[in-house]
Amino acid sequence: MKSLGIDIGSSSVKAAILDTDTGACLRSYTSPATELPISAPRTGWAEQDPAMWWEHVSICIRKLFEDGGVKPAEIGAIGITYQMHGLVCLDRESNPLRPSIIWCDSRAVEIGARAFEAAGMEKCLSRTLNSPGNFTASKLAWVKENEPDVFKKIWKFVLPGDYITYKLSSELSTTDSGLSEQILWDFSANGVARFIVDHYGIDPETIPDYLPSIGIQARTNADTERLFGIPTGTPIAYRAGDQPNNAFSLNVMEPGEVAATGGTSGVVYGVTDQRRPDPQSRVNAFLHVSHTAAAPRYGVLLCINGTGILNAWMKRTAAPDLTYDEINALCETIPAGSDGVRMLPFGNGAERMLGNRFTGAAALDLDLNRHTRAHLLRATQEGIAFAFHYGMEIMRETGIEPRLIRAGRANLFLSPVFRNTLASISGARIELFNTDGALGAARGAALGAGFFRNREEAFASLEKVDVVEPNPALRPSLEAAYADWKKELENKLNIN
Repeated sequence: MKSLGIDIGSSSVKAAILDTDTGACLRSYTSPATELPISAPRTGWAEQDPAMWWEHVSICIRKLFEDGGVKPAEIGAIGITYQMHGLVCLDRESNPLRPSIIWCDSRAVEIGARAFEAAGMEKCLSRTLNSPGNFTASKLAWVKENEPDVFKKIWKFVLPGDYITYKLSSELSTTDSGLSEQILWDFSANGVARFIVDHYGIDPETIPDYLPSIGIQARTNADTERLFGIPTGTPIAYRAGDQPNNAFSLNVMEPGEVAATGGTSGVVYGVTDQRRPDPQSRVNAFLHVSHTAAAPRYGVLLCINGTGILNAWMKRTAAPDLTYDEINALCETIPAGSDGVRMLPFGNGAERMLGNRFTGAAALDLDLNRHTRAHLLRATQEGIAFAFHYGMEIMRETGIEPRLIRAGRANLFLSPVFRNTLASISGARIELFNTDGALGAARGAALGAGFFRNREEAFASLEKVDVVEPNPALRPSLEAAYADWKKELENKLNIN
C-alpha cells in the first residue's frame, strides 16, 4: 500500500509517497524551486494567499505521478502537515476572505498581551497553558478590530492544513491539537476554550468541528480524482502542525523524548505527560498528535531564532572559501571550549525564550594574538549548542526531562562538533534519522488509516543513520565554557 504526505510550509510545499510495506520513500517533490513569496504590507506583517498553497500542492501531486512509476490509484491514505498558527478566514462558500495571516506575522502581539491580562494570567496559564500571545485567536481578534467587514463575513476560520484538507475533500474540520496551537483549547475542560472565545467576541459557530490528529478525518472528493487520479473516498487520516509532525516523523511520542531541528532557527520539541505551563511563556505547550484523555501527551515547544542563521552568517563572513564540510572539519581542530572564545547567537530578532528580548549576537573574549577563524567557527557551533541547552533548562521546569533527542541528519546536525557538544552538555543521547515532514505525514496517514496496527509497526522501517552518546571526557571543558556563556548572556539580560 502507498500513502501520500503533503507538507505546506511558508517557504515551499513538499509531497512524498511512502511504501508502507517497505518504509521506502518512492517519490518526493518540492515546489517552487525558489522560496514562496511572503507579502508584508506593513512592518511586522506576513501574509500568504491560500490559493498559492493549493497551486503548489497541485504541482507536487502531479509531479509524483508524472513518470508512471507510482499510479494515483495506489494511494490508500493522505496525511497533511502545515505551518502552524496561520489564520485562514472563509466565507460561506469556503473561499478565503483575505490573505492568510501566517505564523511569523507579529501584528497581534499587543492584542494578545491585553487579553492575557484582561482574561486573567493565572486562568490563561492553567487552562490554555499559554498566553494568548500572537497566536491564531489573537490574529482573528485583530481582524475583528481592524477589518470588521471581513470579520462579519467569516463563516469558519481554519488553519492552513485544514484549508488544504477541505480542498481535497470538501469537508471542513480542524483537530484538537490544532485548536491548542490557536490557544483555543481548554486543557481543564478538555474542549474549546470558551473563556477565550467569549473574551475576543468570537462566534462559536465559526469554529469547525475538531477531530484527533491521527485517524480518518475526511475522504477525498470527485474533484481530487478528476485533477490527480487519486480515487474518490481515499481517507485523509492524519493532520498536524509542522513541529508536532516533525516530532511524530522522528517517533517522538513518549515523555522524555525530544525532537530537534537546526535550520535557520532552532527548535526543540519535547513530550511530557505533565500539564505544567511556563509562567513566563518562554516555551509553549500544545496537545501532541498522540494525545488521548487516557494517556495525555503534551508537546512543549522551544524556538530559538538565532541558531543556524548565525552559522550561515559566519560562513559568509569568516569562511566564504570553505564548504560546510570543510568548516566542520576545521572546527574539530580546536579543543572543546574554543580556547575561551564565547559566541552568543541571538541576533535574529527578539527571542521568546529570553522574554521577547533582542540581545544581538556577540563574540566575547577574543585574543587577537592567539585566536583564529577556526576558534570563531567552533565557538559559533558551541554557542548554538549552549543556546539549545539553555532552552532545555527552561523546558525542564515544565516537566520535560530530555533523555533522548531525535533529529533529521541535516543542517547543524551534520556537524560533529555541534552534535557532540549538545549531547555532552545536555547529557542526552542523540539519534539521527533519514526522514522529513512530508514522509512523517505519509507515515501518520498510514497509521491513521489502519495500514499499521500500532506505533511500533509504523516506525519499524524508520532508518536510524547515526547515534551520538554524551562524551564524559568533553563535559568538564564544556561545563566551564557554558557557565561563562550563561553568565555573559544573563549579564546582557540583567538577570542577577
